[in-house]
Amino acid sequence: MFKPVDYVMMSQALRLAEKGLYTTSPNPRVGCVITQNDRIVGSGWHEKAGQAHAEINALSMAGDQARGATAYVTLEPCSHHGRTPPCVDALIKAGISRVVIAMEDPNPLVLGNGIEALRQAGIDVQTGLLHEQAQALNIGFKTRMQHGRPWVRLKIAASLDGKTALNNGRSQWITDEAARRDGHRWRARSCAMMTGVNTILTDNARLTVRHIPTTRQPKKIIIDNRLQISLDASVLQGEETFIFTAACENTEKIGVLEKMGVQVMISGKADKVDLTVMMATLAELEFNEILVEAGSGLNGALLQAGLVDELIIYLAPSLLGNNAKAMLQLPELVNLDQKVALKIEDTRMVGQDIRIIVRPA
Repeated sequence: MFKPVDYVMMSQALRLAEKGLYTTSPNPRVGCVITQNDRIVGSGWHEKAGQAHAEINALSMAGDQARGATAYVTLEPCSHHGRTPPCVDALIKAGISRVVIAMEDPNPLVLGNGIEALRQAGIDVQTGLLHEQAQALNIGFKTRMQHGRPWVRLKIAASLDGKTALNNGRSQWITDEAARRDGHRWRARSCAMMTGVNTILTDNARLTVRHIPTTRQPKKIIIDNRLQISLDASVLQGEETFIFTAACENTEKIGVLEKMGVQVMISGKADKVDLTVMMATLAELEFNEILVEAGSGLNGALLQAGLVDELIIYLAPSLLGNNAKAMLQLPELVNLDQKVALKIEDTRMVGQDIRIIVRPA
């Protein structure tokens, strides 16, 4: 069905899409390559929401050479008016004769409609080439569109005996510089970072990307059941901050926070934020990927609620002992059948530490 050159060109389109890894939110990451006689005449990627899509950038480069050409696109071209006009119309107008698409757009406004419009125009359309790679680039966008919530990653740095901090709360630093730099790459690609208020009170965490270059800081989400956050907390400075709380009666502090530019979201009752409702709200706010860097309480609560899609665990070659703090607070099991089954997706060395990526089985 697909020729070797098709794999080469779609691989190039995927590499282009990766250039938008840190910048396209809340839009998907998309790359496009246009060829004439198996030679690239145009290429582009979507760089930022509100700016031209990948197909438009590639068509602009190709110019008149787009007529009769093949376009390789990592995501189904849009067929609706959003921040920009439909890419389908531009491809048709340019005279493209064949379009190869890695994955269909999970957005219900687009799903299948772009492909159908291209075929109705007489264009040869093929789909599914390097589908898994394209889906991995936009796993958060896909999850938001199909399930109404963001893709949630827990990032944990721990000793080999699974401890994340000493009993007195000290945790800096369990892992080395290479692991921390790698962790900041995951921060940079996320729409937002999430933590609990105890992490803010203990560490005065800023939740920012510092160890790698980036043109965009992730937004910040704080789970604060009783609205305990200090008004001079560092996390309240800089990028937009959202606080989810159940303390709806504390109207005076809510008012002060809102005057500071913080968005306070009331979710839940009985001093507990409803995490499922919170995730649905974040999806409505167009968050695709959330990176959680929190303590064992919030980590465990999210996992028990079925709201964790992936865990990124950095294991340092050290032992902290029985009294140190654990990765997650989970209820005691009485039967091994109750264990949380995980599937290992990737294991590699990062500096002197081991990085393991797992997903619920």
